[in-house]
Amino acid sequence: MEEIIEVKGREILDSRGDPTIEVEVKTISGSIGVACVPSGASTGKFEALELRDNDERFYGKGVLKAIKNIELIIAPEILGLDVLNQEEIDRRMIELDGTKNKSNLGANAILGVSLAVSRAASHFLDIPLYKYIGGFFTDTLPVPFLNIINGGKHAENNLDIQEFMIVPFGFNSFKDAIRASSEIYHTLKNILKKKELTLGVGDEGGFSPNLENNEEALKLIVEAVDEANYKLGKEIFLALDSAASSFHKDGKYFFEGKEVGSSFMIDYYEKLIDKYPIISLEDPLSEDDYEGWKDLTKKLKDKIFIIGDDIFVTNKEKLIFGIENGIANSILIKVNQIGTLSETLEVIKIAKMNGYNYMISHRSGETIDSYISDLAVGTSSLMIKAGAPSRGERVSKYNRLIQIEEEVGENKRFGSEFLRIKR
Repeated sequence: MEEIIEVKGREILDSRGDPTIEVEVKTISGSIGVACVPSGASTGKFEALELRDNDERFYGKGVLKAIKNIELIIAPEILGLDVLNQEEIDRRMIELDGTKNKSNLGANAILGVSLAVSRAASHFLDIPLYKYIGGFFTDTLPVPFLNIINGGKHAENNLDIQEFMIVPFGFNSFKDAIRASSEIYHTLKNILKKKELTLGVGDEGGFSPNLENNEEALKLIVEAVDEANYKLGKEIFLALDSAASSFHKDGKYFFEGKEVGSSFMIDYYEKLIDKYPIISLEDPLSEDDYEGWKDLTKKLKDKIFIIGDDIFVTNKEKLIFGIENGIANSILIKVNQIGTLSETLEVIKIAKMNGYNYMISHRSGETIDSYISDLAVGTSSLMIKAGAPSRGERVSKYNRLIQIEEEVGENKRFGSEFLRIKR
């Protein structure tokens, strides 16, 4: 037994300059685990609650209340427990909170402790975090989905669709995939410069130009792939995260200056998929548009990955509802949507059992903590998204995966070997 002897929280800044939480857990033998909590801008309404102070500090975004909950309520409950008993520790925090969405103690408080406990445990056992999460047969590196043009709530531009991603699928290693992505990203920068378009970047490091319409972003990326001497549809594929809830209101979508229904959006996506090598759509429709999701899934499930984010919010009940009602064929996994490592792993297990793919994801408000990289490898996820190959809080995830690939060595496998593109 390795007792927890200290739990400490501190207020730090995330990549948007807003406060977030860092938690430090120490055990009796001196093992220390530190974890930072990310924050989203485009959030599902069913996500676990991120507790904020709502006072004059940081325009109300301070997290001192959550830190007080960590040190005065959570810590006394878990001090003396075995750091290796992750499920018991997470269960106690959930029961201590007593709400469905962790609104009492704050999901940010609970998650910070949960992740820090797992890190302390891996340090105590002297094994990498990904092996602690998944065991010693974790040797598959995920295919990265890189957001190189930002729109929606992630950028101050006129694009409705939130993320335009490149997917370096046709490579044999993660390192080669990242190299190709970086070269395409810099080529895109040069193209934007030549066209006298803004070189500013959004929350996730992708460029954020004002364009005529959303398809123009895809055309720019296609041009960048070609100019960087990579083969579109063989080495590089495309992906979209529409975050459609952000432009949906009162049953209608407000898209490219028009008020349209779900049938219009489905037709729009079908045309894009026929025209471009798009392999996944994330949140193509609103979290409330269940019938639209069913129709879209029926039409496209055999062609692409249809990924639910806001509609599932890494919640097992929401995922089971989706499975039973034919909604999507994949799920996005964000640890702060649910609030503990144990619950996150349970959702992944349900997805696996029901043939749903799953993608490990960052948030738009991030830190340099690379936890999700180890989570992706530890859960044998074939997909990860962490933003553009730019900005420290994004590349920290990719750099950690490069390290893991070297650690795994000759036994390494790249997700593209197993990720089945149906196109």
